[in-house]
Amino acid sequence: MPTQTVWITGASAGIGEALAVRFAQDGARLVLSARRQSELERVAGLCRDTGLPADQILVLPLDVTDWEALPVAVQTVLDTFGNIDLLINNAGVSQRSLCKDTDMAVYQKLMDVDVMGQIALTKAVLPHMLQRGSGHLTVTASVAGKVGVPLRTGYCAAKHAVMGFFDALRAEVEGQGVQVSTIVPGFIRTDISRNALAGDGAAFGEVDEDIAGGMDVTDCAEIVFKGLKAKTREIPVGKGKEMAALWIKRLSPEALFRITRARS
Repeated sequence: MPTQTVWITGASAGIGEALAVRFAQDGARLVLSARRQSELERVAGLCRDTGLPADQILVLPLDVTDWEALPVAVQTVLDTFGNIDLLINNAGVSQRSLCKDTDMAVYQKLMDVDVMGQIALTKAVLPHMLQRGSGHLTVTASVAGKVGVPLRTGYCAAKHAVMGFFDALRAEVEGQGVQVSTIVPGFIRTDISRNALAGDGAAFGEVDEDIAGGMDVTDCAEIVFKGLKAKTREIPVGKGKEMAALWIKRLSPEALFRITRARS
């Protein structure tokens, strides 16, 4: 089987970093993107430690909100590796603030990073995949893309939006050989809450109890890796009560609304 080219955004930490290492162990050619080049170089080193040759790793710093830079980035990947088999849209930022305390600029940033950035890069890669008649597009959404909870009005809105976009995109392109998957994590032990936006746009700076008790990020990456290999359309991943919320929302929305209200 030909070597896959896997492009991961948000690859400098958390789920993106863990997926990079897991795909390196599988021998994939890797494109690692995020804003912090120094952290990308660190992750590239971890990937080389698995035995992946250095020339099979492209460190490509990228800000997904800089839409004009994205076509150039796509061409850089194609010039380097010749194709893009799997794009993992994993860049993102969370939120920890009540609606009444949240600046509109915070909502705008959440939408720009978590929604528009994912759409823009996907649109830049999509023509290549359609022309080849093959490829796999995926996004890291969230349980928050299906369940609304306190302190995350903007984050839930953004994750609901990407779930809708990628579900609709799947309906458009799956018959043309392009696969689309949504990753739906629950609480995973990363720095997501520490780096989340407070109401004034500053970093929240704390680790939530739920995040601290969440699934190990390496275990998460293994489940996602297997799901992507199997071309699973929706990949839920987590171990806590938040995963039960996905089923409760389907079976009894009113019950879930009562549960989430109790968390406020």
